Amino acid sequence: MTWTTQKSRWQMVAIYGLLSAIAIITLFPLLWLISTALKSPTENILQSPPQLLPSQPTVENFPKVWQALPFGRYLYNSTLVAALTVGLNLLFCSLAAYPLARLSFPGRQGIFIAIVSTIMIPFQIVMIPLYILTVQLGLTNSYLGMIFPSLASAFGIFLLRQAFMSVPKEIEEAARMDGSSELGLWWHIMLPAVRPALITLAIFVFIGSWSDFLWPLIVIQDENLYTLPLGVAKLAGTFSLDWRLVAAGSVIAIAPVLLLFLVLQRYIVATDTSSGVKG
Repeated sequence: MTWTTQKSRWQMVAIYGLLSAIAIITLFPLLWLISTALKSPTENILQSPPQLLPSQPTVENFPKVWQALPFGRYLYNSTLVAALTVGLNLLFCSLAAYPLARLSFPGRQGIFIAIVSTIMIPFQIVMIPLYILTVQLGLTNSYLGMIFPSLASAFGIFLLRQAFMSVPKEIEEAARMDGSSELGLWWHIMLPAVRPALITLAIFVFIGSWSDFLWPLIVIQDENLYTLPLGVAKLAGTFSLDWRLVAAGSVIAIAPVLLLFLVLQRYIVATDTSSGVKG
């Protein structure tokens, strides 16, 4: 074994060791949450030094949480809101991104720059105007009221615009020669061509909608419309901060997001390598 080969091997070991340490640090809060949810009432979850592995693991916290609060209703509300948000966001963002990527009209670049610039505006700044508009439209205490701020996003328009620009012009020209309309071209050619970008955007929108706490808290007063984040917050008050039960409710809330990401994560890589950088 040459010195160069040995040095290269040790460099790879160091890199993988550093990445493993970063992964452990990143995953530690999740592991601690699951550990807390599995601890029995007799265990001290605040002991020092902390104990990651439960000495008497139990799953009794999960059915207790499910029975104490209507978590089935909260799960339904979150699923419905997230699904509608994803569908409408993909529709409106793709409709806005297509002309910005494939059509020529005066001011196209300026419009795109203005849209992307809004990414820098924090949600807290526009929250009050959005709430006033939501009240005026009579959307408070409704599913549509929770969806309203996420009907479209500057990030989604930017992502899909970059993806549309990566589609070869020859495909578009062939479709036009066959007599395809702009709407037909968008639906039958462009959307299937950028499917990885659509799925990537769907993942981000779903995670954002599923975990959103602030906006539903503002527009929803009816407990029958609570989403899972609001349900977990109510859970903390119901059990006077019994962290085992709060942790169990949190695990129930984040499990669908983790499952969705594990199933669809390969599309994020495909989007990043094929259509994320072309301008």
